[in-house]
Amino acid sequence: MVTKKVLSIAITILLLIGIWGTGGLVWNEIQTGNGCPKIWIIPACVIVFICFLIPLIAHILNKWNRLYFVFTGLALTIAIIASFMQFTGNGECPKLDNGTPMCYLSFLIFSTLIGLKITLLNKENH
Repeated sequence: MVTKKVLSIAITILLLIGIWGTGGLVWNEIQTGNGCPKIWIIPACVIVFICFLIPLIAHILNKWNRLYFVFTGLALTIAIIASFMQFTGNGECPKLDNGTPMCYLSFLIFSTLIGLKITLLNKENH
């Protein structure tokens, strides 16, 4: 049986991995202006970075669960759209060194973050 502490640590680790990964893209965007795709004029990596940062703060403080879900849900929506566009050839996601589109990883990470948080909250309420 997975404990609340293990779930909480897993959420924290995934959020930190996401901050590390998107932070590199944001840094590249700051330096070159061409590090990631834009949503209107805002670089998508900046939005996704914020969607990792705010849930991390909410999770660590154990407050603002709605904010956690709003921002992870927003990022999941972006990842779904970007993954679909990548898959159909109508868009191009930044890629890892091995060629894996990062939008696929964002989809996986944010889906997992939402599932883990729901599981954690259910454990806390029982």
